[in-house]
Amino acid sequence: MAATADPHYPQAGKDYPRNYAEFLSWFPDDDACLDYLDWLRWPTGFSCPHCLGGKGWRLGDGRWWCKACRRRVSATAGTIFHRTQTPPTVWFASAWYMTTQKNGVSAKTLHRLLGFGSYQTAWAILHRFRSAMGHLGRDRLSGNVEVDETLIGGVHAGKRGRGAVGKVLVAVAVEQNQPKGFGRCRLQFIPNAERKTLRTFLLNHIEPGSLLLTDGLSSYAGAIGSDYLQQSFPVKGSGKQAHELLPGVHRVASLVKRWLLGTHQGAVEVDHMQAYLDEFTFRFNRRSSRARGMLFYRLLQRALEKGPLPFHALVVNHKPRKSGQPSNPPLSRHTAPPSLRVQTPANPWRR
Repeated sequence: MAATADPHYPQAGKDYPRNYAEFLSWFPDDDACLDYLDWLRWPTGFSCPHCLGGKGWRLGDGRWWCKACRRRVSATAGTIFHRTQTPPTVWFASAWYMTTQKNGVSAKTLHRLLGFGSYQTAWAILHRFRSAMGHLGRDRLSGNVEVDETLIGGVHAGKRGRGAVGKVLVAVAVEQNQPKGFGRCRLQFIPNAERKTLRTFLLNHIEPGSLLLTDGLSSYAGAIGSDYLQQSFPVKGSGKQAHELLPGVHRVASLVKRWLLGTHQGAVEVDHMQAYLDEFTFRFNRRSSRARGMLFYRLLQRALEKGPLPFHALVVNHKPRKSGQPSNPPLSRHTAPPSLRVQTPANPWRR
């Protein structure tokens, strides 16, 4: 007898669009997008984000009237969409491009595709989505888990390895799937490879009791303590290369470096590195999804769980511009892009 599908698991064509044609038919205007966010946020009924009241009425403009606190509440209130001047159709198109393209999309490409008046707007939209991708509450890795560190950044003359100039240190953890293959991964920017730093990474991302497969770095012994089992594979004296001993972490490290150089041309500020690592992790851990629309669905779910992010909070290392020096992203005045719903005559090419 064939197994029946889980009725609570999202279904393609019912809970999210299966392809681009269906995406266009589902979300032709801003009202449809807002209704979808309303349904995603309150699938079992309205719950006021201010007073947690469960009774309310739907108003004609799509908002809710809370019976308890008598406030008008939008599905976007208290989320990354909070008080946004960007139309929902633009947010949805950005989320679709970001999740359905194999390697994602850069702000420069999105700026060109959607015709934004400002690169800043495209950058801010993508970065808010990245913050949602890295939202806490994810299940920790378990089982046999490879752990290592890698350096990410440009090529600079001088010292190699840990402590090299111009590069950042990133901790990598990858589940081993038996008998072969890899499961989920976790990536985190770390200031150093000392015991305390590595222990924090392990406890945040790996379930206690798991077997950790590491190299011969001495810091791991103290970081692991009695919370995990350990199997060490020192490269020195083994007669093997590091990628042969720990293939999972080296595969993931290679992929993330290639992705940063390819999609983003390596133009990633150190202060924003974690956001890009979160995007890669979100994409990698869902690489086997048959329907790319599922990633779109999951991203919007995360976006509704994440709180508001004003622009000054995104630019974590904002410095005043020097005369004649452009900022990254530019901080020039801009207007919100128009809705992607455009009224056009039939067959405009025949005019």
